[in-house]
Amino acid sequence: MIIGVLGGGTMGSGIVQVAAQNGHNVVLVDLNPTILNKSKEKLAKIMARLIEKGKVTSEEADAIQGRITYSQDVHDFVPCGLVIEAIIEDLKIKKDAFAKIEGLVSRECIMASNTSSLSIASIASSLDCPERCIGIRFFNPAPLMPLVEIVPAVQTSQQTLNTTKELIDGWKKVTVVCKDTPGFIVNRVARPFYGEALRIYEEGVADFATIDWAMTELGGFRMGPFTLMDYIGNDVNYTVTETVFAAFYYDPRYKPSFTQKRHAEAGYWGRKSGRGYYNYAEEVAMPEPNRDEELGRKILNRILVMLMNEAYDALFLNIASKEDIDLAMTKGVNYPKGLFQWAEEIGPDVVLAKLEDLFREYGEDRYRPSPLLRRTVHEMVS
Repeated sequence: MIIGVLGGGTMGSGIVQVAAQNGHNVVLVDLNPTILNKSKEKLAKIMARLIEKGKVTSEEADAIQGRITYSQDVHDFVPCGLVIEAIIEDLKIKKDAFAKIEGLVSRECIMASNTSSLSIASIASSLDCPERCIGIRFFNPAPLMPLVEIVPAVQTSQQTLNTTKELIDGWKKVTVVCKDTPGFIVNRVARPFYGEALRIYEEGVADFATIDWAMTELGGFRMGPFTLMDYIGNDVNYTVTETVFAAFYYDPRYKPSFTQKRHAEAGYWGRKSGRGYYNYAEEVAMPEPNRDEELGRKILNRILVMLMNEAYDALFLNIASKEDIDLAMTKGVNYPKGLFQWAEEIGPDVVLAKLEDLFREYGEDRYRPSPLLRRTVHEMVS
């Protein structure tokens, strides 16, 4: 199968590399020649590093690069059996692109979006054959991150789902199938990792460095929430939060933070802008956290029970299976444990009690326990 990728940014380039390394001829289309050149140069550097590390031979690297066609013309998608869109998170632009490409490719060609938060059903509605449309959500960097969320829309045919999953499984990726709801699995379940950390900061409980320290040193997370938001980009992370909040009819559980909004507005986007929650200038030292373990445990437990509650609610609403939710969080965002496994170790009754304490203290819907968590605890004691 010839694979098409629309969009030569970081994600699109990563998907191209994955497909080419798995033996496919790939057509990368981007209207901007500068982006295409950068993509080509970046892949050449990656291949050089892989040769140095002994991961590929120079012949294999040449073959991988030789399988890629760089183009500014969507007509080059004509022979593709799968086209993956990885362009700006704008629904109208995506729908226009899908409608145009559908008129060029065969009726058997699967058309996929790498969107992180937009409706696959809405994108599919732009097609004459919406049953061929599906979400294939890679995580950045695509060649290194094992997880791929496979998201069928209500219109997606079983054949499209089966073919897509079989193909991506063949690329040695860990695939999870999830319902077409805002944020899918990872961007939905992970919202409290950012949102509750921001809330804790806004209440004056702790500063950025201390919250990050609590989550990494005491919780075992690879990055703290503020380091991770700076890595992702506050502009990107805030936009996803705002999108998920609106898509859930303004459910208070997903309410964005003014702290992050102001950082995004100020251009404090994180590493890519040189400043975010932290200042990345060479002469500036990183702030030291308050290593008070009692405070750290309080921060960790508050964020953790919110994450667990979100996982229980995703299962309650049949977003994905319990196994796929745990897989998604460990393989997609490198959580130290699956949230269900972790909750079972702590005790669902302990998780529920902490959430009920928060709900009583704040009286806010963001802290309401999932019905499934309540049911789980009830079944334990009955």
